[in-house]
Amino acid sequence: MILPVPKANAMLICDYVITERGTNKKSLIGIFENIGAVVFPCTHFAMSVYIKLTDAQGGYHFRLELVDLQTDTTIGKSEMPEEVQVPSPLLAHELVFNLRGVRFMHAGEYEFRIFSNDKIFGQKKFVVEQMTQNPSADENV
Repeated sequence: MILPVPKANAMLICDYVITERGTNKKSLIGIFENIGAVVFPCTHFAMSVYIKLTDAQGGYHFRLELVDLQTDTTIGKSEMPEEVQVPSPLLAHELVFNLRGVRFMHAGEYEFRIFSNDKIFGQKKFVVEQMTQNPSADENV
């Protein structure tokens, strides 16, 4: 049976996602689209990627890839540990990927790509920016 490719209704990057017990409601904390770093390479110690999808039905293996758009190379990936069952294409389904120790070698554009059964169905670009270090207050005295 050929499974329908899901549709990504939302794809957001944030500091972390809280899932409420009982209701399974998600709270996204610290949504962002840019990361600033003074020196490179840099490590972003914790971030989450939230995806809301529809138009899926059946069993899916979901994979998230992080791509350096300057070199078009995959620099990281995360997979759901088990097959996810989606009962109806009319129901929305939510995925959360919690990422730790994400390393960026240089400033530039990056992109998260979400796959279901090896087919891409969503992307989210973001920028890692070179920041200048603020002088400490006692240097201005």
